[in-house]
Amino acid sequence: MLLQDFYSVQTLKQLDEQKYSADITLNKDHAIFKGHFPDKPVTPGVCMMQIVKELSEQVLQRKLFMYKSSNVKFMALINPEVNADLRLELDFSGSDESDYKVKNTTYFEDTVALKLVCTFKVK
Repeated sequence: MLLQDFYSVQTLKQLDEQKYSADITLNKDHAIFKGHFPDKPVTPGVCMMQIVKELSEQVLQRKLFMYKSSNVKFMALINPEVNADLRLELDFSGSDESDYKVKNTTYFEDTVALKLVCTFKVK
């Protein structure tokens, strides 16, 4: 985990052959929120992208690096003091054992917070 204690995985389950769902909880007391932003914490978008990468590594049981991303849409601010519990849906496709395409939608409650399509290469 790149950011120690930034989040914890509550559940990670396979929905079908290529779809997974993860429930995570952000650590609202993590040091990153003291600077981003003081008194009004917002989860940095790059941290959300890192979480997608780390969950993908767990699912695939491989070390990955993000080769390409597209359709990155931050739809809502994630305040860890208000919405610490997130659900991430991951849809894997296009595997040739070295490249994996992942479509992600991240939610808090019924609100879409992030939509992301990225391609990972195996390290």
